[in-house]
Amino acid sequence: MAGFRAPGGGVQSREGRCVFSSFRPAKTVFRLSWLRQAGARSLALLFPADCALCGVELLTAGPIPLCDACLEPPEPFLPEYCCARCRAVFLNPAPLDQHGLCALCRLGATAYDQCWSYGLHDGRLRQLIHLFKYSPYMRPLAAVFGRWLDLAYPRTDRFDALVPMPLHWWKRLRRGFNQSELLARELSRRTGVPVRRVLRRRRATAAQAGLTHAQRRDNVRNAFEVPHPAAVRGLSLLLIDDVLTTGSTVNACARALKRAGAVRVSVLTLSRAGRQPDPRILSASPIGWATGVTA
Repeated sequence: MAGFRAPGGGVQSREGRCVFSSFRPAKTVFRLSWLRQAGARSLALLFPADCALCGVELLTAGPIPLCDACLEPPEPFLPEYCCARCRAVFLNPAPLDQHGLCALCRLGATAYDQCWSYGLHDGRLRQLIHLFKYSPYMRPLAAVFGRWLDLAYPRTDRFDALVPMPLHWWKRLRRGFNQSELLARELSRRTGVPVRRVLRRRRATAAQAGLTHAQRRDNVRNAFEVPHPAAVRGLSLLLIDDVLTTGSTVNACARALKRAGAVRVSVLTLSRAGRQPDPRILSASPIGWATGVTA
């Protein structure tokens, strides 16, 4: 086959195809260079020199680029005074009735029946959750969080299914995963309770951060639906999410599930925001209780 001597010492056909040589066309060299760079980035992510949270040097490689100290279970959420239903935290028992319910729960403002959280959304737990949600190489943290959720799981209650908090399809597409679904799967492995994706987010909603309580409720009102009500009719469900703040989102989900026929909807989250209102305000009047509660 007729050909000519190519740069690098090989033979190349007149049609421009490489026959044998150490020479590579420019496009091939570019692709190999890109692959080498991508490989280096992947190795840097999988085997970092330092802990992604505290910066201490990692002595061993593992699936999670975090040190053992940062992966230690944080302090669990064990408040001295809290509502028996929504777990709102108080400085004293004055806002609670004889059944342990706060004013909002007594007035029927809480749509879910019970609520549990592993820890407070503060310090190291808050940082870990942020890494889990927004760093694509931190998904193995789901297994660690699953163990912590299992510690907060109410063994005295029976649930027919675990329901992960749904993401809008566009947000899930951009993030690549639903963190609540990963948590639900890990908890399911430990409890044997099946996961059912029965909730759907009907519309995209604005971020809840920075909104007032009223704005949060309006933001998620009628944002969720159950496409197939028969899938939840007569069941006791446990809604799974990563963080509970004011409770507006889980309330909207609980209402949708109960409208579809669920007989009981409880909530389990990895963390919850905790504010302790001024006891002077809380004990002033039922109105003061209602405005001071964080549920």
